[in-house]
Amino acid sequence: MYKEISGLVLYRDLKEDSILYKLAEIFHDRDNKLADDATIVSRIYSQIKRILDVATSYGFNRNLWQDYLAFYLITNENSFTLTCEKVGAGDGTVNKFAKNDYAIFDRLFHYDFSKLESELGIDCFSTITNYKSLPKKEQMYNQNVSEKVRFISDRVSEATDVDEIFDIMTSFYKHYGVGMFGLNKAFRISHEDGRDLKFIAINNTEKVMLSDLIGYEIQKKKLIENTEAFVNGRRANNVLLFGDSGTGKSTSIKAIINEYYEQGLRMIEIYKHQFKDLSAIISHVKNRNYKFIIYMDDLSFEDFEIEYKYLKAVIEGGLETKPDNVLIYATSNRRHIIKETWNDRDDVEMDNGMHKSDTMQEKLSLVHRFGVTISFSKPSKKEFNTIVTELAKRYPEIKLTEEELCEEANKWELSHGGISGRTAQQFINYLAGQIQD
Repeated sequence: MYKEISGLVLYRDLKEDSILYKLAEIFHDRDNKLADDATIVSRIYSQIKRILDVATSYGFNRNLWQDYLAFYLITNENSFTLTCEKVGAGDGTVNKFAKNDYAIFDRLFHYDFSKLESELGIDCFSTITNYKSLPKKEQMYNQNVSEKVRFISDRVSEATDVDEIFDIMTSFYKHYGVGMFGLNKAFRISHEDGRDLKFIAINNTEKVMLSDLIGYEIQKKKLIENTEAFVNGRRANNVLLFGDSGTGKSTSIKAIINEYYEQGLRMIEIYKHQFKDLSAIISHVKNRNYKFIIYMDDLSFEDFEIEYKYLKAVIEGGLETKPDNVLIYATSNRRHIIKETWNDRDDVEMDNGMHKSDTMQEKLSLVHRFGVTISFSKPSKKEFNTIVTELAKRYPEIKLTEEELCEEANKWELSHGGISGRTAQQFINYLAGQIQD
């Protein structure tokens, strides 16, 4: 195995702590008698355990060895895979190196561990290549990644030659991309232990669609039109969704990423204290073949907070032009995002010589940098009742008549936050939860 892996060209940037690198080291040490069999077995078991951990995280099944190799192929960002992501596979000399690597992976996919197992008296490789995983709920693993890994694992393992593997992989890179951005819908950012900016995939995003949000047809239409223009490479605007709590603003954003993921849309969720990282985030994604929405939920600023200045500079006003593949979508309960007081409106001079009206205009200029603003207002009593009855249709076990539903819902909302779509959903959840199997 060490000899095989050392022959890689484009895919040779194995991290030293990767499973494949560690296994190659183990095989090298055994072949050169650099460790006794007991130590070799112990080191093999350590890597088998890591394969099992990866399999649990991503819901792999059947042949965990091949699934791991497929996972490596679709997450390895190198000059070839990134080019395929952007423009597909061309007719270039680099294809010779790619096919060399795919020939190696073909041999790794069908690697015969039987001799090694016999000599060491182990059967762990046979076990993981004929594996039946325990049933798991979708929330326990990243189903989106799992499906793609299994697809590539099956296709590559069944391929008849290197040219077919080349076509399988380059087609995948062109359609889905490569690495974490290719596999996942949404991300957060962090600075772990004070280190560089890191993107963290959000597993199991809520599977809500725009059709799940009852009412607000005009609002959804405006959001769809802007988003479709964006994913199709046309001019589009940053969007602010504002209005009453529980009216579907955040739900609409979550639905957007589910609706347009297959068309290359990705989402990065950031929080107010991370606005200073906006420029760094954009620099990481501006050259990728995806459309990125930077999502800010429940955006608001108190009068003493200055983070909005970072946002203003990025949206419009900084020296560096915001790339065409990035938009900002935000939700807020406030129309103007930044808290105003009556004192802000008095045109009096402050200690620093500025006028308070100037300060207010600086704050209000932020909202004007969102080209599309969409209002989500609290539903009327009639609209609330419609939401309740439509939601109830999704739960056949609820047997109340429409009149009974509305009567009970109106009682519920009085003590549960008032009229809103969220209150309606909570009421329906309550009813469904009271029904015995």
